[in-house]
Amino acid sequence: MMTSPARREQAFVVGTAGHVDHGKSTLVKALTGIDPDRLAEEKARSMTIDLGFAWLTLPSGREVSVVDVPGHERFVKNMLAGVGGIDAALLIVAADEGPMPQTTEHLAILDLLQVRQGLVVLTKADAVDAEWLDLVREETRERVAGTLLADAPIVAVSAMTGDGLPELRVAVDRLLDAAPERPTGARPRLPVDRVFTVAGFGTVVTGTLTGGALTVGQELRVYPRDLPTRVRGLQTHKTKVDRAAAGSRAAVNLTGLAVEDLRRGDVLAPPGLLTPTQRIDARLRLLPDSPIVLEQNDEVDFFVGAAELPARITLLDRERLEPGDTGWVQIRFRQPLAVLKGDRFIVRRPSPSITVGGGEIVDPIPPRHRRFRPEVLGALETLAAGSPDEIVLQALERAPREVRALRADPLGGLRAEEIDAALTQLIAEGDVRILGGRRREAPKPGDFVVAATVWHPLRERIRAVVAAFHAAQPLRRGMPKEEVKSRLKLPPPSRLFDDVLATAVADATVVDDGQTVRLPEFRIALDPGRRALADRYLAALLAAPYTPPAPAEFGVDQETLGALEDLGEVVRVGEGVVYAPAAFDATVRETLTIIDREGRVTLASFRDHFGTSRKYAQATLEYLDQRRVTRRVGDERVRFVGAGAGAAPARDGGKA
Repeated sequence: MMTSPARREQAFVVGTAGHVDHGKSTLVKALTGIDPDRLAEEKARSMTIDLGFAWLTLPSGREVSVVDVPGHERFVKNMLAGVGGIDAALLIVAADEGPMPQTTEHLAILDLLQVRQGLVVLTKADAVDAEWLDLVREETRERVAGTLLADAPIVAVSAMTGDGLPELRVAVDRLLDAAPERPTGARPRLPVDRVFTVAGFGTVVTGTLTGGALTVGQELRVYPRDLPTRVRGLQTHKTKVDRAAAGSRAAVNLTGLAVEDLRRGDVLAPPGLLTPTQRIDARLRLLPDSPIVLEQNDEVDFFVGAAELPARITLLDRERLEPGDTGWVQIRFRQPLAVLKGDRFIVRRPSPSITVGGGEIVDPIPPRHRRFRPEVLGALETLAAGSPDEIVLQALERAPREVRALRADPLGGLRAEEIDAALTQLIAEGDVRILGGRRREAPKPGDFVVAATVWHPLRERIRAVVAAFHAAQPLRRGMPKEEVKSRLKLPPPSRLFDDVLATAVADATVVDDGQTVRLPEFRIALDPGRRALADRYLAALLAAPYTPPAPAEFGVDQETLGALEDLGEVVRVGEGVVYAPAAFDATVRETLTIIDREGRVTLASFRDHFGTSRKYAQATLEYLDQRRVTRRVGDERVRFVGAGAGAAPARDGGKA
């Protein structure tokens, strides 16, 4: 048989399955020369209790890992810790007994986990005659009907005589040639199935590596507790390596952690890859022969990767989940776990313990849902079958997200490049908006992006908030920015508000005046009574330009005075010191003329030149200092460097 070099270099894991005493461990030892039973109790009882590991080289030259699982019903939980990461299964059936209860349960588990590649191996073929072997073969074929192994080849072997072992090795080689390629990106995960210590090295964990490679020196986290660690050393098949490939069984020597810090079910992954969660959304299928009907809030034992947790079920689309049915559920946990979208899981009845169903995680970090909501069920359907752009869009329909955070999330199992491509498409089609007023085809990592369906109501909400302020405060130029920010209640960071506001400005929804925000069409308008008072006051300012009267003398209150400032009809330079704009501009020009002629101006010379009071002179000069028209040197003022000759300073609409 011919196998391409690229396929030979890929790492694969084969797992056993089947009833107790059907010869799984004996077959593994015959194939590999390695006894997978490592515990003293296992050797004493001649029964596999926990996971065992071995490896073999196939005729093509491909080296594969083997996970041997216990077959006794009491140890199905240990079996589940080892089969989650396998590429292919060897369903073992003893020829002298035929399919038995754990054959059925293990087969159901493989089917629920969607292990699509497999062989049926009839062991102990030397113990029966040809006619009996044919009967067992036919019975086994009937037992696997309707499962993913329905068309699997059936190979008869004898571990005692060696008959059939060469054919089995060839069959496994062919099986792996047809196995789908594993993802080999930058999302490595290693569900921990063993934790132990090695003298002189420290803490070691083992597991089946998926999603990407691990390298010596790599920084990792232990999830769900987010414990920092680093890869001190790596082994595959007891050989020291610098890099462990996706799909391999790996032993990882970790720094900074004791054996007591780790447990079976933990997950090793790069920082930021996983988000611990205490609820997931999933599609759950009950086995046709499930002994129970699931009802709302029922408790189950939940198995994913190498982890086992108690959980409760929220039925989202029905009152009861009957045997053979599939439904949408939210599964709740008392302690966190770390998973990604697409992970397969098993649920078992807690007592008496038996497998009842399983399924696929659709959303690993969902909000809490209320039951029987069409919008929730529709969103789950999209996540389950959606394309990358549909999945990204659905994530952005919850709230604005930063692109780098979107890339780091376990978003439907999408790679960063798939998320970027989906964003570019969604932006081009107008379904997603880059916040910040930027008009680019592709977002940058620090950009916030949002679905158009979220942006449009948010934009209208901004408009409504500012409009309500105008209605309540018609004499103020606009709403203070901090007040707008407080009313919107956007999530952190604070720069999200800045980008939201900039986008609203770009859309001409509001105008940013620096410290305040207003609607584009808003103009301050005094009511007739205030207008009459203001006009009399403005006339008095023009009549006495350098000794202007105080506003209070004409009954002008602070609210009206603020409106006149915003309208540019007055210039307020200090408390009770107000100029008409033309008089203020003339004051600035003459002050600069005095400085240019005399080299300076003092408070006294200013007062005498304009025939005003000390109060007005001091307030005006201090205001000119603030606006960088003049600069105080001791008791004198000189021209501020950069103040143009004869020019009045910009007054920002009359407001200092």
